[in-house]
Amino acid sequence: MHGLRHAYAQQRYQEITGWKSPAAGGPQSSQLNAESKKTDLDARLMISKELGHEREQITAVYLGR
Repeated sequence: MHGLRHAYAQQRYQEITGWKSPAAGGPQSSQLNAESKKTDLDARLMISKELGHEREQITAVYLGR
């Protein structure tokens, strides 16, 4: 069941941002510019809520950093 949450989070991240999550081979947060970092944060907050959490930090488990 937990693997499905990882797959869902990574798929949603790519749908929202347009690029793969760090855990799926996408850019690390240190490689993002200011605009992309905002997109990243917005996506993480949305996905966190979709997964039943209120903290952005939990997305690091599913998406990487």
